[in-house]
Amino acid sequence: MLDQFPMQQIINEKGNVNPEVQTDLSIEQIKRFYYLMLRARMLDKKSVNLQRQGRIGTYVQYEGQEAAQVGSAAALEEGDWMFPTYRDHAATLTFGHSMRNLLLNWRGRLEGGLPPEGVNIFPPAIPIASQLPHAAGAAWAEKKRGTDRVSLVYFGDGATSEGDFHEGLNFASVFQVPAVFFNQNNGYAISVPMKKQMHAKTIAQKGLGYDMECARVDGNDVAAVYTAVKEAVQRARSGGGPTLLEAVTWRYGAHTTADDPTKYRDQSESDKRRETTDPLLRLERYLKQEEAWTDAWASSLEKEINDEIEKAIEEMENYPEADISQLFDHVYDVPTWTVQEQIEEHLAVKGGKA
Repeated sequence: MLDQFPMQQIINEKGNVNPEVQTDLSIEQIKRFYYLMLRARMLDKKSVNLQRQGRIGTYVQYEGQEAAQVGSAAALEEGDWMFPTYRDHAATLTFGHSMRNLLLNWRGRLEGGLPPEGVNIFPPAIPIASQLPHAAGAAWAEKKRGTDRVSLVYFGDGATSEGDFHEGLNFASVFQVPAVFFNQNNGYAISVPMKKQMHAKTIAQKGLGYDMECARVDGNDVAAVYTAVKEAVQRARSGGGPTLLEAVTWRYGAHTTADDPTKYRDQSESDKRRETTDPLLRLERYLKQEEAWTDAWASSLEKEINDEIEKAIEEMENYPEADISQLFDHVYDVPTWTVQEQIEEHLAVKGGKA
């Protein structure tokens, strides 16, 4: 199966372009990718610090997966649909999500899951793989409406062991919906390595059972990811049906800030990858070879992004505190007696009566 699904790559670890691959990506597009990936990484690092300082709750980091997320999201068009997991901030930021709202999400605010008006980003899925059937359904709805809108849905390697993964792919295949199933394979489903999750050598091959297009791509090569997803999106948009893509990548840090990855994997692997397969370093090497990199340009990006992050943090921390009574909203149209009893108890305590 590894021979049947070779790793697609355009820019290798040394920043060299594969001469056998045709690409029309310009230097300006590559620089734009670098900016978006740097923006995502800086926000991720800052968010980990915010959690350590007690300014946000448990946080889910993604450092190392920026190319997979940015490259895929950049292939969408306005009006398309995105179905992220709780880890896909680089993707949602690229597609137009509010940085402030992303931070509010980790502060426990309902508004954190709301994208700007007109941006079709589904609230981040916490249950593993539950977003795949939703993505297939949204794509089917767009097809029935006669639009050319596409769904792009994210999930990890562990999600492919869930029933929702198979249900989503089967539904998409049967109805030939315009959906792209984008797997980020970082080798671990929390503490379980891929070899203990499945006998299959690749995740891409799982699409064969549903007779859909499927491929593997270097998830640390933003150019390769963008090209592969763009092709899949265009195929879906033109009526060619769904695609399953496996982006092979690596996350440097823990599953969440509440996790200790040293318990189940050798973290020295992350140190090695920072010097070899890192997605941002790869673009830096490429741009330097093309004489399109200056330290002044890179520094200006960092300052611009830092200012944006600090402004978003200020907005987050100045946002009104949540009212615990919101926990009872949207549970039932008419509260049951058990919920009503809890509401009354809460109001009594809040009013100092109990």
